[in-house]
Amino acid sequence: MFFNDGWGLVRVLVSGTLAYVGLVLLLRVSGKRTLSKMNAFDLIVTVALGSTLATILLSRDVALAEGLTALGLLVGLQYLITWGSVHSERVQKWVKADPTMLYFNGHFLEGPLRRERVTETEVFAAVRDQGLPSMERVGAVVLETDGSLTVLKRGDEGAIDTLRGVQNREA
Repeated sequence: MFFNDGWGLVRVLVSGTLAYVGLVLLLRVSGKRTLSKMNAFDLIVTVALGSTLATILLSRDVALAEGLTALGLLVGLQYLITWGSVHSERVQKWVKADPTMLYFNGHFLEGPLRRERVTETEVFAAVRDQGLPSMERVGAVVLETDGSLTVLKRGDEGAIDTLRGVQNREA
């Protein structure tokens, strides 16, 4: 009921340790971007890596070499996509979303809020999280490509000026 046999536990310990070391080595070789908090595409790869590692650990049907090959494939594909997004605007547009202005110059932008499925309450929470008690000191709120909300205070005119192009695209 609690375990099938001792060899199963030994297999999990040995293959799990080797798979973990292999994954760490693959991630070190592929660079910091492989597991960065960037966008939905990166999240999918991160979940897939975790699922593959769990399968290597727990499935007797998956040999260690096959599991490491699967991990290598996922890391390699992630590397190719991130390399492609740096070198090709077409790949970048396919993989990454643009930031979206949700609040600007004292007004919520209803279209972008609806399209991105963000409520005003969530924007208020992000503002409070930045230590601002009210919207009076807020110049803009942007939904970033990783899903986080950036709050720019009034007076950050340089940062807010760069967002005017984003605001014009969203209007």
